Amino acid sequence: MTDVLQHWCDGKTYAGTSTATLPVTNPATGVVTKQVAAANVEDARHVIDAAAAAFPAWRDTSLTKRVQVLFAFRELLNARKEELAAIITAEHGKVLSDALGEVTRGQEVVEFACGIPHLLKGGMTENASTNVDVASIRQPLGPVGIISPFNFPAMVPMWFFPIAIAAGNTVVVKPSEKDPSAANWIAELWAEAGLPAGVFNVLHGDKTAVDELLTNPKIKAVSFVGSTPIAQYVYATATARGKRVQALGGAKNHAVILPDADLDLAADAMVNAGFGSAGERCMAISAAVAVGPIADDLVAKIAERAAGITTGDGTRGADMGPLVTKAHRDKVASYIDAGEAEGAKIVVDGRNVSVDGADDGFWLGPTLIDHVTPEMSVYTDEIFGPVLSVVRVETYDEALALINANPYGNGTAIFTNDGGAARRFQNEVEVGMVGINVPIPVPMAYYSFGGWKNSLFGDTHAHGTEGVHFFTRAKVVTTKWLDPSHGGINLGFPQNY
Repeated sequence: MTDVLQHWCDGKTYAGTSTATLPVTNPATGVVTKQVAAANVEDARHVIDAAAAAFPAWRDTSLTKRVQVLFAFRELLNARKEELAAIITAEHGKVLSDALGEVTRGQEVVEFACGIPHLLKGGMTENASTNVDVASIRQPLGPVGIISPFNFPAMVPMWFFPIAIAAGNTVVVKPSEKDPSAANWIAELWAEAGLPAGVFNVLHGDKTAVDELLTNPKIKAVSFVGSTPIAQYVYATATARGKRVQALGGAKNHAVILPDADLDLAADAMVNAGFGSAGERCMAISAAVAVGPIADDLVAKIAERAAGITTGDGTRGADMGPLVTKAHRDKVASYIDAGEAEGAKIVVDGRNVSVDGADDGFWLGPTLIDHVTPEMSVYTDEIFGPVLSVVRVETYDEALALINANPYGNGTAIFTNDGGAARRFQNEVEVGMVGINVPIPVPMAYYSFGGWKNSLFGDTHAHGTEGVHFFTRAKVVTTKWLDPSHGGINLGFPQNY
């Protein structure tokens, strides 16, 4: 019988009352490797209740002790990150090196959260009025929900939960049902690091679990990453119930290549950013905007590199793995069909790729499409697969107008050796994250991640100082003491507790 992955609640596995399960498949083989529990409303409330019960004690735990647990978790994760990477590859399909890179980027947020005492410092004014002092403090919200997507089962939750936990909140993570095992592995690591039971919980399932996180009054805030339609739903549903929400949506990321750019550098970048993780990244470049006379040369250089990429099982040394499900593979392939039917030129065709892997894997090779125009579905839609479209324009102004007219505003890049052009672009482009000769401008953990327009719903970006502010709320305390007070004598060295 296939194993069933259970919820993690109050420091241990929790089977729940629902008997419903969902299949978990290895995308490289097409084989169902396990089932994951699908929570009903009763199960979801049980997990949320555990987080609520654990909150008062964790809130009142000193910053020093909280950070000690964070450091212990950091050391354990660093020592065993290859285990987590292997789990990601087995359920998502991305190659091992990419999975390890995902864990490493998530680890950066853990390390950032280890510095939370400095970030939670308030301010204080002595004698703001006669014998009156005024101080500002930041306090945790309570239990918070994190709803994460399939494409980064470790990194995306780690954008949120290290900061939430360090700030004194308790957490319920709802991972994607497509690759849920990473969340349970992380939960066990937290327990080993000494995190009290109930502070980190994992709720598995589908829309039933999601809706309970969005509507249950015990959940005070929700962090979400996924497609724009679902992000809109999450934002509308949770905010209508008074919750804080940061909902990161979809993307259509452009890279502008100016005539003065190093075309070899640009071609390498387009291949890396377009086909890494089989294009299943919200920061993937899906539209290369070639300006002026360089288009033919650029396309030829990208095609040469794309043709040399090996596609196969991520555990066997391939450059690029499968897509996450057969349905998603077929959907992505349908966009290639549509682009071809609408008159675009398929330069590199991944629909019949030769692979190093099982015949039943969900394979689609790198695909390069030239002469794409803005009305084609291959351009208008977020495809989320290894499909790179080349749009040809004559001027910088045309390229800028194309990007600014797009409903998404997640990430963008420009390739140029002209400092003035780069500076103008970073000022004028209406996108939240900008790369200059950097194809995937994902900020470091001490900055914040998030886009503009239909790529973000809510006012707060992920991690960095914005993340700290999202998971805390400010309080101002005005104090007046009429008489001095003193304690007893203690000659021991003062310690933090």
